[in-house]
Amino acid sequence: MTITNIETIPGKTIVEHLGLVQGSTIRAKHMGRDFMAGLKNLVGGELKGYTELMMEAREQATQRMVEQAQSMGANAVVNVRFTTTTVTQGASEMLAYGTAVKCE
Repeated sequence: MTITNIETIPGKTIVEHLGLVQGSTIRAKHMGRDFMAGLKNLVGGELKGYTELMMEAREQATQRMVEQAQSMGANAVVNVRFTTTTVTQGASEMLAYGTAVKCE
């Protein structure tokens, strides 16, 4: 499965447009990560626990989007975007979405 954030795939021709696909996950903060992030806030720097949490969320949302595209018969997803939304205090949704297509 080819996944790209541009509208076309160089060297390939889109022969069929199958529609919007999406995948999402909602993740909550972990108490241990939250505690360490609070300490890190005092001295500054990257909050590695949250960076890992967001990477995992992006990977899972992307995988769910790909599974939906495959179920539609797609072999590529173009114009992929990510967005995040706060669902409740301490929990956020990661959404991956794009256009499922068939390419030759």
